Amino acid sequence: MHTAPVIAQTLADPDTPFAVVDVHRMLRNIERLAAKADRLGVVLRPHVKTAKSLDVAALLHSGAPCPVTVSTLAEAEAFADGGYTDITYAVGIDPHKLPRVIALLRSGVTLRILLDSTEQATAVAEAARRAGIGIPTQIEIDCDGHRGGLRTDAPALTRIGRILHDAACLDGVLTHAGESYFAYSAEEQRQAAKNERDTAVTAAGRLRAAGLPVHTVSVGSTPTAHAAEDLTGVTELRAGNYVFFDLVMAGLGVCRTDDLALSVVVTVIGHRPEYGWIVTDGGWMAMSRDRGTSAQARDQGYGLVTDLDGTLVPGLVMSAASQEHGTLTVRDDAVLPDLPIGTRLRILPNHACATAAQHRGYHVIDSSRPTTGAPAVEAVWSRVSGW
Repeated sequence: MHTAPVIAQTLADPDTPFAVVDVHRMLRNIERLAAKADRLGVVLRPHVKTAKSLDVAALLHSGAPCPVTVSTLAEAEAFADGGYTDITYAVGIDPHKLPRVIALLRSGVTLRILLDSTEQATAVAEAARRAGIGIPTQIEIDCDGHRGGLRTDAPALTRIGRILHDAACLDGVLTHAGESYFAYSAEEQRQAAKNERDTAVTAAGRLRAAGLPVHTVSVGSTPTAHAAEDLTGVTELRAGNYVFFDLVMAGLGVCRTDDLALSVVVTVIGHRPEYGWIVTDGGWMAMSRDRGTSAQARDQGYGLVTDLDGTLVPGLVMSAASQEHGTLTVRDDAVLPDLPIGTRLRILPNHACATAAQHRGYHVIDSSRPTTGAPAVEAVWSRVSGW
């Protein structure tokens, strides 16, 4: 016989491990980039792949649906059902998915898709003609050799543009400075942002010189969005990680550790004093296997450790993980703390997107409110299904 779930009152109540969002920190992060986009005169199109939550998205634009970026069609469909009608699907299109794209367009959603080959462009153009509907399409531009996209001097750029334009599908260009995640100084990040802008604007210029209209010039990554100083010629800025931030971003200097809005609550379940270990019930199934800080000057293992109030425990790090177990050890000559069985801790993640993906929702706290004992749970937010 199943009993009704008990609504959590504090972080001491739910079974661990579980994900926590500090709404005070999150709102501060959201406001920071929104103000930056306003100063630079561009539309901010947040990437909702990080939180995958309508509750989080509702805070991005004072409760009203705003332009968003997604990384799966399941996300696009879920956010469309939630009232979002201006969506960019920023992963190269598989022609097999075009019927789902067309269904969203027919429902009244402006769904932009992405591609970087003549094969994809031809498939999109043919599908658009058969359906009798334009499919807004952006050409992906490679600004730093990170992943997909065309170089600005690629002969295929204008050919693809022409194929799309002739089918009433050409929307513009999009680029993503993925290598900015390895830009370890403020100057390197500024240069990455400048290169990202220059590359996108150059690509748009080539298309326009060929007589092809370019409505959208889209750039963005969390590091370059915060480092950009001039976005002349750009129409929109994309970023996603900034809503929560994480240890990789802190390691790059894009944020501070006390800006991190996502954490995972775990419980101490064992000790191995002969090895200097504290064992918890949260392993890589709770944190993800992402070890993004391992390439940085300061390797943070699987995450830094705080108490339930969010105060860092000096020198304590989640240094190892198996599927359901986390191993905590100390460094920097710190003393291993005496943490009895049953002690609850919070782990700050390397990669917020990957850690969030391990959980079905978030327990929400507000660190701006004074508390005695475990922080109160203000709300429980769900993530969209089908990710």
